[in-house]
Parts: sequence; C-alpha cells; structure tokens
Amino acid sequence: MTILNTWNVVQMDAYPTEDGEVDVVFNVHWTLTGEQTVGGEPVTGYVYSSQAITLDADEPFVPFAQLTEELVLNWVKAAMGTETIAAHEANVLQQIEDKKNPKVVTPPLPW
Repeated sequence: MTILNTWNVVQMDAYPTEDGEVDVVFNVHWTLTGEQTVGGEPVTGYVYSSQAITLDADEPFVPFAQLTEELVLNWVKAAMGTETIAAHEANVLQQIEDKKNPKVVTPPLPW
C-alpha cells in the first residue's frame, strides 16, 4: 500500500537583521507525517525536527512576507540532503509498520 508523506513548516526562526536584510530565516521547524490506509482506517507515522538554513549570497533574497511553504521546504530539503530525507521517510514507514504489526501488545486482563 502507498504511504502519503506530507511535509509542513510549523515555525521559522529569523534574525531581525542580517547582511542588510530584515527577518532573515536561519532555522526552520518542520514536520513529516506519513499516512497509509489499512482496512479503511488511517495509520500514521510522524517526525518533528528543525533544520538550520544558511543565507546564500549567490541567490536573490526573498523577503519574509513573500516566503511560501514550498520554497522554505525546498530550502530545508536541500540543506538536509537526500540521505537524511530518506532516513526520515524510512522512520515514518517503520512507525506505520510497527503500528500495523506491533512487537508488543497489551491484551486485556483475562478476569
């Protein structure tokens, strides 16, 4: 079955001024939620983390008010690299698999 992974930005930390610019993002707090439907019910896995972002002098500066979630997530993923992205997605997949096939269960008391 397919897992739908959804990345979201939940918060950004910014320097009030940096290199002559205002509200320069240097850290992004993000979530990754994976969801798979099993027997008509959603089963999810979740990661919350943050990623440092570096101002690239070779790229045009985007004012804070003009940032989009897509642009910021592109920065986050570029800073992480493909191996780290794959590791987070594998973590979410493992969480889902563990919920579908738990290694430990707590059955109700027999009395």
